Amino acid sequence: MSNSDLTSILFILLLLVGLAQLLGYVLVKLRQPKVVGEILAGIVLGPALIGRLSFTSGLTDIAKHQENILNFVYWLGLLLLMFLSGAETRHLFGREERREVGWLVVVGTGIPFVLGLVLSPWLIRPELAGLQGNPISLGIILAVGVAVTSVPVLSKIFADLRILHTRFARLVLGVAVLEDIVLWLALAIATAMAGHAVLNPREMSIHLIRTIGFFGLGLTIVPRIVKRINKSRFNIVARNSPVAYALAVLLGYCAVAGALDVSLVFAAFLAGFAVVHKKRRLFAEALDAIGKVSFAFFIPAYFAIVGLKLDLIRGLSLWMMASFIVGSCAVKIISVSLAGRFAGFRGLDLINLAITTNARGGPGIVLASVAFDAGIISAKFYTTLVLAALLTSQVAGAWLDYVLRRGWPLLAPVSTAELAIVSAADTAPAA
Repeated sequence: MSNSDLTSILFILLLLVGLAQLLGYVLVKLRQPKVVGEILAGIVLGPALIGRLSFTSGLTDIAKHQENILNFVYWLGLLLLMFLSGAETRHLFGREERREVGWLVVVGTGIPFVLGLVLSPWLIRPELAGLQGNPISLGIILAVGVAVTSVPVLSKIFADLRILHTRFARLVLGVAVLEDIVLWLALAIATAMAGHAVLNPREMSIHLIRTIGFFGLGLTIVPRIVKRINKSRFNIVARNSPVAYALAVLLGYCAVAGALDVSLVFAAFLAGFAVVHKKRRLFAEALDAIGKVSFAFFIPAYFAIVGLKLDLIRGLSLWMMASFIVGSCAVKIISVSLAGRFAGFRGLDLINLAITTNARGGPGIVLASVAFDAGIISAKFYTTLVLAALLTSQVAGAWLDYVLRRGWPLLAPVSTAELAIVSAADTAPAA
């Protein structure tokens, strides 16, 4: 790479990350998710706005010329996001509110997902499909798009509003964690089926067995093996450089997944899930260090490049966007409200739970990115999924802020016995 090429790519990254951080800061001040500002940075620099101006044609040419490097940064940011999300997921598993979480997952997530699958033959149109899409993979993407809930964005919203350790936050994040694990598996199956217009039963069976086996082992047996390796006195790398060891686990998972033809996105998620070791402070500090660098540069760059890929001129269908957002939000909110009723919630509790779990956030954007890069969905459907993720996250953040400013409870008080347990959990220091 010549000096001019290196200067060009550094200049593009400076613009993307700098503007992403600036707009992210502005959106946080406006009590909106930071990710919205980061994606707006890509939209501003992309073909919809600045990219259309004559004096910026050189900038557009540079971006096209350095497309391979930008794609590398894009994928590195995505893998780090999934790695940190997997680590965060492991921390969120707990024993509280099992009954409520069970109802909200089974009914609140199950109904939207099943409806999306069942109705997909009538909902899918040619304009939704990408070059590698087929009815089965496209139907799964549609179902996941309706059912998905964001763990990272909700965690950030709860932290900003200082309600991360409340019963409401534990309940919502517990639901989001469990449903996202199931939905990531469904997305893995969809990507395994991509590109097969006529499905070969034998070939698809082998591919699905590899994908499901990798996912199953990554959630059960492999984390125990990694935990033993973490504690081994022979693990010199973990003792002397926990950050390097954590990144080595990520790269190792991705290398194995690549050899098995399994999506690297899911490998990164499972690597984060496995590397967490609650009793070793070193690993917590390592993940914190990785998170600081990732959220300062690589993840904002990923979301900015997501915005850069959005073509709001030729890749936007207002009819498609309105239909999907209205339909998916209605199904999700009604399903979660029904699940909440079964779980014993009433009134404002149902509204808070339904609007909050409707936030698609990061997972909704990752779903769109993975499906688009796999050729399953079209540019128009990709834009629709990304904008739906942004809008639902904005609504969730704004609604929770409004409820708290009004002094309304996020959840109605429980019985005296239960209240004592919940209060003890809420005031306990974080692990």
